[in-house]
Amino acid sequence: MLSAKQLKKTAKQKKWRQIRGNHALYLMLLPGVLYFIIFKYIPMGGLVIAFQDYQPFLGIMHSPFVGVEHFARLFGEATFWELIKNTLVIFGLDIAFAFPFPILLALLLNELQSVKFKKTVQTIIYLPHFMSWVIVVSLFYVLLTTEGGVINNILASMGHAKISFLTDPHWLRPIYVFQEIWKGSGWGTIIYLAAITNVDTQLYEAADMDGAGKIKKMWHITLPCIRPTIITLFILQIGKVMDLGFEHMFLLMNSMNKNVAQIFDTYVYTAGIQNGQLSYSTAVGLFKGVVGLILVMIANKLAHSVGEDGVY
Repeated sequence: MLSAKQLKKTAKQKKWRQIRGNHALYLMLLPGVLYFIIFKYIPMGGLVIAFQDYQPFLGIMHSPFVGVEHFARLFGEATFWELIKNTLVIFGLDIAFAFPFPILLALLLNELQSVKFKKTVQTIIYLPHFMSWVIVVSLFYVLLTTEGGVINNILASMGHAKISFLTDPHWLRPIYVFQEIWKGSGWGTIIYLAAITNVDTQLYEAADMDGAGKIKKMWHITLPCIRPTIITLFILQIGKVMDLGFEHMFLLMNSMNKNVAQIFDTYVYTAGIQNGQLSYSTAVGLFKGVVGLILVMIANKLAHSVGEDGVY
């Protein structure tokens, strides 16, 4: 029998043989790994300024250490609970409407018999994904503004009063979620359609023999088979609870709807960076990251508890 040292050496040699045998794949992986190391992991060293009164001219090494002072300030701000509320409400609406919409769309597209029509619909719904939020919000501005907006002009021609879609706080969240659905559904649909292609066709044939209709096949075959993909994407979405995206909300926000539009992403900019408070804005960002990490770990553990793989 081989000793433990020899077994370890043999395993190591086997591992290196596998790497050499798949060197082309590792070379393809290298740019992505370098990207995350350079732009994601190395900058994490700068998180230390969240515990300092950072002064650019003094640098990280010489800026005074203030401990958790910035975190205490964040939790003591009068707007903290408003930020929590606004962020969680918008995140909840995203989960309730924007997250399941691509699943429903993928299920419907999968039932189309015409391949040409199916590809055409996929292309049309995927196009908004390539648009920046500046373009998306600008398009909706042209449609919704009270000063010559298409929809308000139609309402006025029908004898109705114009609606302040862009400044009324009650309209901000529906518009935000609708834009998220319009822009992001195409990408999500492609992911779910790819998962559906891996479903064993024999399951559908057996269901046809049992007389199952389209709805029953969707519910009892398609959805259970793509459940791992749904759970993985759901866990990743949970991690974004405090990171809804700065650009989108910042473009929608104005002085009239700020009380419902201000979320942590916009707060980092307006209260931190805009006023040159780099340490404070870093502390807010670190708080967001820690909350997201904890929620991902909890969601992943729950996924394991119900027999799913999760994200790790």
